[in-house]
Amino acid sequence: MYTPEHDLSVLFQQLGLPHSHDEITQFIETHKIDDDDQLLAAASFRSKSQSDFLSASLKDDSEWSELVDELDAMLR
Repeated sequence: MYTPEHDLSVLFQQLGLPHSHDEITQFIETHKIDDDDQLLAAASFRSKSQSDFLSASLKDDSEWSELVDELDAMLR
């Protein structure tokens, strides 16, 4: 069975965000979620389509869910 391997760069591409290492680092440094109860998908810096993708990834436990969880942790 083929299991695609994704990393944060590919997740950022999927979200339509700049995706070089430096751009990802800058994004994480400048976008923080201060409220522990706030969902990543509901963060104010997310677009509707990004929110939908993030929510669906977690709800469906998709191939993206681990990376979405990792990004969520990095933004806290």
